[in-house]
Amino acid sequence: MSPKQLQTYRSAVVTLTLATALLVASAPRAHAQDYPTRPVRLIVAFSAGGTADRTARLIAAKMESTLGQAVAVENKPGGNGAVAAQYVAQAEPDGYTLFFTTAGAIAISPVFHQDLNYDPVKDFAPVGEAAINSPVLVVNAAMKVNSARDLAELARKRPGTITIGITGRGAMSDLALQLFEADAGIQLQSVPYRGAVGAITDVLGGRLDGLVGDIPTVMGQVRAGKLKALATSSKNRSDIFPNVPTFVEQGFAGVVGDNWAGVLAPAATPAPVVAKFNAAMVAALKAPDLRDQLRESGTTPEPSSPQQFDAYMRDEIARWRTVIRDKGLTGE
Repeated sequence: MSPKQLQTYRSAVVTLTLATALLVASAPRAHAQDYPTRPVRLIVAFSAGGTADRTARLIAAKMESTLGQAVAVENKPGGNGAVAAQYVAQAEPDGYTLFFTTAGAIAISPVFHQDLNYDPVKDFAPVGEAAINSPVLVVNAAMKVNSARDLAELARKRPGTITIGITGRGAMSDLALQLFEADAGIQLQSVPYRGAVGAITDVLGGRLDGLVGDIPTVMGQVRAGKLKALATSSKNRSDIFPNVPTFVEQGFAGVVGDNWAGVLAPAATPAPVVAKFNAAMVAALKAPDLRDQLRESGTTPEPSSPQQFDAYMRDEIARWRTVIRDKGLTGE
């Protein structure tokens, strides 16, 4: 090969290499412009019919018109969210398998269980927060207490005899109750249930003094006057129960536990794809009709950017790690 031919050959190789690099670099952008071209699967960590499931389905249905594709909700319950989290963490990072998670799988289970097959930070790309649903302490309406302070005072007179239902060991309701006991210096008798329906039935029937449950499950009975709401474990008063003070307002500064929900993608999902799904979700959550639907179901919409959700999740993970250790909270 002559020097001139060699130079021509080298130039051709360089040109081809640059063209290939540009093509590879532009692939995620092109993918994002087309995304989605088929239905998106939104994996929910709890059974159909629960609060997380209802919230996810309302949001998914509203998003479909913006995305131009179906957003299909699939339920993968188990391990307080761990089953669904592991499934999505191992999914193809293409934006077509996403995780509708709550605080349990990301901020709580990893503290109690060191053997989980996923890392709540490294294995996911935050897409955006969706909603907040705070635990609330309720008792039978006939019980002669009107606040968390009243209940604490009664518990000091009757240690270990007041029965309060929770929706599972290690669940947000359980942690909120444990925090209340620790801050108030009292001993209650927690009774675990699989979901809140059985606990509500037993409170109404007088077989249980009260329960800590999420607002959607107790809202109807509270409004009907059959259950009495004493306190919420949220940082701020719930807009669903604006007249119910928080534990913090009643002097129990450590009793804070918001059961937030949001969407995560597998870690390597392209940022433009994440941004496109987030934009559709934020638009849905700002729509007046969806906001009304969510509030009517007992959930408060909380749209955010991926960056805001990332910062919030990291804060929650760090906070719960410290709280669980310092307060000696126990899980499953």
